[in-house]
Amino acid sequence: MPGFFEAMAGRPRPVVKKHVVIIQGKEIEVNLAKKLEIQQAGEDKYMLENNEVVLRPKPKTNRTFSVLTKNDRGYSFYNGDPYWVESIVEEGYRWQIESE
Repeated sequence: MPGFFEAMAGRPRPVVKKHVVIIQGKEIEVNLAKKLEIQQAGEDKYMLENNEVVLRPKPKTNRTFSVLTKNDRGYSFYNGDPYWVESIVEEGYRWQIESE
């Protein structure tokens, strides 16, 4: 097999695929798994922190929800269904927002 090693030496090197994402207007090179994760969630959900790509924190909402509490005067429910009020009675239930 004369010339085998010379042919292998003259062969072009395989191209290494670079995975690039654009975060905050900058092109960042990441691995394939991180690129797929960013593409799935969306590039706007990520930010740069100390030159690392991290998930942007979710904003906290100030929503409060009412809770069913026992009261001296409140609702009586049909078959125990809290969304189907039967009547207003003594020692019933009411929807109240919990205070912190």
